[in-house]
Amino acid sequence: MADYTTLTTPDGPFTIVAEEGIVLASGWTAELDELLPQVHKSIRPAELHRTARLGVLGEAVNAYYDGDLEAPMTVAVRQKSGPFREHAWDVLRGVAAGQPLSYTGYAAAAGNPKAIRAAASACAFNAAALFVPCHRIVRNDGSLGGFRWGLTVKESLLAREAQAS
Repeated sequence: MADYTTLTTPDGPFTIVAEEGIVLASGWTAELDELLPQVHKSIRPAELHRTARLGVLGEAVNAYYDGDLEAPMTVAVRQKSGPFREHAWDVLRGVAAGQPLSYTGYAAAAGNPKAIRAAASACAFNAAALFVPCHRIVRNDGSLGGFRWGLTVKESLLAREAQAS
């Protein structure tokens, strides 16, 4: 069984789904139906239990909004996919706050400079937003590109990180 909670953040409700203290899904929504389809079938929980908080996971989100921008990188995340995408998600966790990468730079950092579309796909299928900071990837011209949780949230996160850096 997995647990979930919804926190209040400056960018709106933020829900975390976790199992044994490991993030399976997260994002700026209060609706589980918006999160669970992103979790790979092989690790998608059959049962969910609502809890008031999730210990260090919730604390990491609160710490982020209090200025510790790397706090979400200190918690464990579990996502499943193919080898490139799983590696690309690991690479995202190393993209420093305040130093966004272009999709081209991200593909290169993931080990395949020609895999720009695959890198973009890794961002699009990232189930663990904030903990795997896909919002730190932007278009080559510096514009925002897409973001599952809306460009307003992405812009807010990037502005917060740029200001703190």
